[in-house]
Amino acid sequence: MDIRRIDDRFAVSPQITPADVERLAAEGFTTIVCNRPDSEEAGQPTSVAIAKAAKQAGLDFHLIAVSGGAFPETAVARFRGVRQAADGPVLAYCRTGTRSITLETLANPENRSIDDRLSRAAAAGYDLSALRETLVCEEN
Repeated sequence: MDIRRIDDRFAVSPQITPADVERLAAEGFTTIVCNRPDSEEAGQPTSVAIAKAAKQAGLDFHLIAVSGGAFPETAVARFRGVRQAADGPVLAYCRTGTRSITLETLANPENRSIDDRLSRAAAAGYDLSALRETLVCEEN
């Protein structure tokens, strides 16, 4: 599992498995968010399997699947709500982690500046500089 911590309350990861959930609980995560549609790739664990493992480990699980480079405002708003309501650290995952960090950057649940959001993403290995214009337009 490749956990990339953005701060003490949020991290992203490429695809996880049900077997990874116990480790996430042991590391203090309280919530898992899946940003990947089921059946996107052969052999991918289903969100139902991850949700079941999360429940058994005492973690909250949310499915906010996005695909095709589209980030509808409903998904962004729901992601923001989950992040703000979480009672501890959140791990969001998708195929590579890019959709998850993009949702975090767009949702801005911590009310950070554009530069701060983009630099945190970059520090975790995700270049979201192409989002700058979108973020500037949303602020205005």
